[in-house]
Amino acid sequence: MASPLNLILLGPPGAGKGTQAERLREDFPIQCLSTGQILRAAVADGTELGKQAKQHMDAGGLVPDELVNGVVLERLTSMEDGFLLDGFPRNRAQAEALEQALADHDRKVTAALLIEVPEEELVKRISGRRMCKEGHTYHVDTDPPKHADRCDVDGLPLFQRDDDEEGVVRERLRTYERETSPLVDFYDDRGLLRRFDGTRSPTEVHDHLRAAVATLRLEDEL
Repeated sequence: MASPLNLILLGPPGAGKGTQAERLREDFPIQCLSTGQILRAAVADGTELGKQAKQHMDAGGLVPDELVNGVVLERLTSMEDGFLLDGFPRNRAQAEALEQALADHDRKVTAALLIEVPEEELVKRISGRRMCKEGHTYHVDTDPPKHADRCDVDGLPLFQRDDDEEGVVRERLRTYERETSPLVDFYDDRGLLRRFDGTRSPTEVHDHLRAAVATLRLEDEL
């Protein structure tokens, strides 16, 4: 019997990890766990964790390890099926904590999937996003609303999230390069890294990811 697929999805902000995570969830028996979604929910709920996380997120920085490690690792070790992690680990310390937590439960990471996109393309993607307070999302270049600055669905005004402003985006990318980029070497050294061209269309990226994961699953079954 094949082991559960335990996957890490790597890539800078704006690389399309969330979109690809959802598509892979439909392709394979895995649970998607996004720390970004968990943290944003905590911010919206006004929890103590959310208040602390918001200070770092608004400044374009990363939320400290101690605010996310316990929550994520507890969720992972209680899962019986495979998982796909989007947004965790984000540095070597978290990767080592994940490796140890999985080993304690006789599990391991199957592969780390890296979606690569040049910085200027990422800035354009993120800083062009607009949304209404109900969560309907647009892009000024690739998916503009029919009427400028108004949501097509409910007519509400559109706005740019604070962490989507260009200056904050560039700071987020610098933080990613400093803190998270070393994970590429961490997983490459373990023979677990797989690279994907994120400048292709979402469908093409998905096709390549799905084929790679299907191959990993087949190899495990042999």
